[in-house]
Amino acid sequence: KKALKLLTKRNRGISLTRMFEEIQRKMRGWLQYYSIGKLTDFIQRLDKWLRARIRQYIWKQWKKLKTKVTNLQKLGLSQRDAYVFASTRKGYWRTAHSKTLSYSLTNRKLEQLGLMNMSKTIQSIQSD
Repeated sequence: KKALKLLTKRNRGISLTRMFEEIQRKMRGWLQYYSIGKLTDFIQRLDKWLRARIRQYIWKQWKKLKTKVTNLQKLGLSQRDAYVFASTRKGYWRTAHSKTLSYSLTNRKLEQLGLMNMSKTIQSIQSD
C-alpha cells in the first residue's frame, strides 16, 4: 500500500496514462508473486482504496471550478448538478468517496482510461 501511495501522490503532476502504466507494472509483478495465496479479500479492499486514490488525483487535477463543471458534464451530470457538486468545500479524499464522483467516474470508466482491475487480474492468474 505504501508503494501505491507513493505512485498516486496528488502533487506528482504526471499524466494519468503514465501513472496507470507505473501502477500496472508494480501490481502485475506483485500479483504474479503473491497469487499463490488466497488474497482475494485483501486485493478487493486494495482495489477499492486505489480507485478512491485515483478519483482524488483526478479531482485535484481539475483545479478550477470551470474545469470541474466541464468535466463533470462530460461524465453525464447536468449543468446545475455539476456546478453544485464542483462548488463543494470538502477535501479531496472526502470528495473522492462521494457518491456523485463514484457514479461519474465509474470503475468501468477508470478501466477505459487504463487503470488495471486487480480483482479481475488475480482471478485470471489463479484460474490459469
